[in-house]
Amino acid sequence: MRDLGDLQAQNPDQGFQFPGDFEVTVLGRADAGLEDKVRDVLAGLDLALVEGSLRSKPSSAGNYASVSATFHCPDRERYEAVHAALRADPAVRWTL
Repeated sequence: MRDLGDLQAQNPDQGFQFPGDFEVTVLGRADAGLEDKVRDVLAGLDLALVEGSLRSKPSSAGNYASVSATFHCPDRERYEAVHAALRADPAVRWTL
């Protein structure tokens, strides 16, 4: 199996291009304050939240929620750090 770092894009004009605007979606407990967690993680990594992009949606039973936000990111390292920081929180089930 090849290391993921060794993979090269077949078409360099497709896929993630940095810098750019990216969306992260967090799914977790509805009572976990996910909107604040997303804001705090982005601010902690010195990333700018695109104004008006933060939105949330509760599950049908109200136990879980999804929160999505778009942010400007200069490099892949910080993009991956956003996901890692959010996934490290026990209240977060998944990030997309």
